[in-house]
Amino acid sequence: MTGADLLLLALGAVAVGAGVLVVTTKHLVRAGLYLVVCLGALAGDYLVLSAELVAWVQVLIYVGAVVVLLLFAVMLTRAPIGASDDLDRPGWPAALIGGGAGLGLTVLLVDAYRWSTVALPDAGTAERLGEQIFASWVLPFEVLSVLLLSALVGAVVLSRPDIGRSGAGVDGTAAPDGVDVTSGGRR
Repeated sequence: MTGADLLLLALGAVAVGAGVLVVTTKHLVRAGLYLVVCLGALAGDYLVLSAELVAWVQVLIYVGAVVVLLLFAVMLTRAPIGASDDLDRPGWPAALIGGGAGLGLTVLLVDAYRWSTVALPDAGTAERLGEQIFASWVLPFEVLSVLLLSALVGAVVLSRPDIGRSGAGVDGTAAPDGVDVTSGGRR
């Protein structure tokens, strides 16, 4: 076992441990931060496997954008930051399903490959990957960007109860005469 193998296993253990913490914690913000650790460990795995471009895309897109968007949405919607009693559910059904799926995939892979070696194709270059992404996958990328933008706008609308109401107060009652609900003060 080489040093790269040990580093790959150590980073994999960190990723699995952080993933378990993501789904078992009762604090939503801590779950997001554990997700950063998990995704960072996966980026480290990609670096060990000499896939530098995929590693940096993992850091920039997932850690830098998706997790920040998740935490931003949590803060905008005024979700509870601390421990939540709503998240206190029995975990044994999920553990049973996840363990069964993991065991089934393990049996499937061992049966399919029987510990044989598989010849890998030539390593891809950033140029070939860019040609694939921007030639045949540009439309799904653009659709995803519009979807993320609409999710952000939806989070802002949900966090601001005064948007979309004309002449009504924050609690849904009519605003008193002389009070401008859009600016929050007297006219």
